[in-house]
Amino acid sequence: MNLVELDHALRKLRLSGMAAVLETRLRQAQTEKFIPIDLVSTLVSDELLRRQDRLLERRHKQAGFRDPDRTLDRFDFDFNKKMNRALIHDLATGRFVGQREDALFLGPPGTGKSHLAQAIGRAVIQQGYRVLYREAHTLLEEITDATLDGTRKIYLADLATVPLLIIDDLGMRKPPHTAAEDLLEVVMRRYERTSTLLTSNRPVDDWGKLLGDTAAVTALLDRLLHHAHVLKCGPRSWRTKVQTDLRAEEAVQ
Repeated sequence: MNLVELDHALRKLRLSGMAAVLETRLRQAQTEKFIPIDLVSTLVSDELLRRQDRLLERRHKQAGFRDPDRTLDRFDFDFNKKMNRALIHDLATGRFVGQREDALFLGPPGTGKSHLAQAIGRAVIQQGYRVLYREAHTLLEEITDATLDGTRKIYLADLATVPLLIIDDLGMRKPPHTAAEDLLEVVMRRYERTSTLLTSNRPVDDWGKLLGDTAAVTALLDRLLHHAHVLKCGPRSWRTKVQTDLRAEEAVQ
């Protein structure tokens, strides 16, 4: 079997990671005088690495992050120095997902809740977990659509199996009248089975009025906060700072 035939055979066996580096590794083996087991081990490692990269790429895509470039490295922790950095970095280890705990990020708009939620979601994927990101209004719309087309039960069952569900920006838009019941059902299905990370610019005391059903909100918060890590974001708004700086620059010009 020549090199071309071997490449074809490896790809037919779905070993494209090996096929992609085969020629390079053969040259390396000759130069560095690999023994056969070293060459095989190197090729197997290449294949495993290629598969891991593809899996992570697929999971990032499936997560549906709004801002896929958000990472902890790109977050300005010095802007709001009192934020709990230790908690943020602990959440990024994914340990809370393994322990089936929840997280709640609260704070005014522009204080980094969405950035941190997505950055933690990306970090959790690196730890081997599946993640699903949805803005709150999008999630509620999807539940409504599933209800109308008769697939609500299937949709919620699928939602309940995701190890980490991120519900972002609750309170940014006026929710539908069924929002409290829908969110309660989501949280109940996931309670102590999987992890939910929810962000909101509204204090929890306002949720009853926001969602229009105090009883359902009370039941929702009872479950969500039972094993929750609560992060208070802010108080300063990064977006307000940027806008203020731009106005100052324009005034000088």
